[in-house]
Amino acid sequence: MEIKIGVQNVGREIVLESAQDAETVAKTVGEAINEGTQLRLKDDKGRLIIVPGSALAYVEIGAEEVRRVGFGQF
Repeated sequence: MEIKIGVQNVGREIVLESAQDAETVAKTVGEAINEGTQLRLKDDKGRLIIVPGSALAYVEIGAEEVRRVGFGQF
């Protein structure tokens, strides 16, 4: 799923693809905001993204969908 993270006072957002489910990501984001800790997420390629919880402006969690491969039916 695609996750977009907005950081305060930064013009660009952080975009990553993650294999984690939406509930896990939402719980992790909520904990980072409420406790003022770091938001730590891993993307599909194994990279670790760390954002200070106090600097988060927004987090957009995309819908979980299976990507289609091929041309489909005509």
